[in-house]
Amino acid sequence: MPSRLGITLISLLAGAALVPAQQGRGEGEGPLTFAADVALVVFNVTVIDAKGRHVVGLTARDFQVDEDGRAQAITLFDGADLPASVGLIVDSSGSMLDKRSDVVRAALSFVAASNSEDEMFVVNFNEHAYPGLPDSMNFTQSADLVQVALLRSPPGGFTALYDALALGIDRLKTGTRVRKALVVLSDGGDNASLRSLDDVLREARRSTATIYTIGMYDDTDVDRNPRVLRTIADVSGGRAYFPRALADLDRVWRDVAASIRSQYTVGYESNNVNRDGAYRRVRIKVTGNRQGLRVITRDGYVASGAALPRR
Repeated sequence: MPSRLGITLISLLAGAALVPAQQGRGEGEGPLTFAADVALVVFNVTVIDAKGRHVVGLTARDFQVDEDGRAQAITLFDGADLPASVGLIVDSSGSMLDKRSDVVRAALSFVAASNSEDEMFVVNFNEHAYPGLPDSMNFTQSADLVQVALLRSPPGGFTALYDALALGIDRLKTGTRVRKALVVLSDGGDNASLRSLDDVLREARRSTATIYTIGMYDDTDVDRNPRVLRTIADVSGGRAYFPRALADLDRVWRDVAASIRSQYTVGYESNNVNRDGAYRRVRIKVTGNRQGLRVITRDGYVASGAALPRR
């Protein structure tokens, strides 16, 4: 699948990744090549205005990047609607029994609103996490197959949210698209996972996926945990949504699709050559006369791997 970033970046760009590179193409159209002595740190960035609308049309000159308080020069930038690898992580526990048809309909609206080149998979979960697609198929571009995958596991049982997230993060590693995302629909409760929340948050920080969470529960749902859903979204540079009614689900899923499609890819060559496994805090903001815009992205990355030679 060719893209303006060059075919060699397909499996590397997304979220916040530390990848070897030679020089970013900036705002030009030339291909990006690689060298072993430079690290390119790449973030997927969403920008919204004061009314929560996605802002497109910005250029590299509109952004400022700081790592641990030190300014960084943007060497890679793309604001195009690039295809994504996307996983739908859908709660199929007993609490979702009366919501199932609305959830499936809204998820299919998400598919329709997404980039036609996106590749998708489904993970359904109750007390276990189940891949929705056949074992021989990691991803699909077929809305019909996504629908079948969403209906593959009948609702019932307890809730293994963390196990489902871990499975989704792992599956995304095989994705071939430039950007990667997970969309999680759940009440945020977990009473059956083998994995802990801390385990999953560590995986999310090391992953390249932007995670969007949709909290769906009733006021009487004793397992609801919106704090967990917010935390999962925040550490991945995503957003948490809490629709007030089932009728709002369609709008929410379409907004997630628009968020993925309006992302900016922002990369820089870190001026800190140490690869000590430390977590580097990164701040990305919109500068100049564009006031009132909010940047949504990860707050850093793990500097792992061998130390780079000083130049």
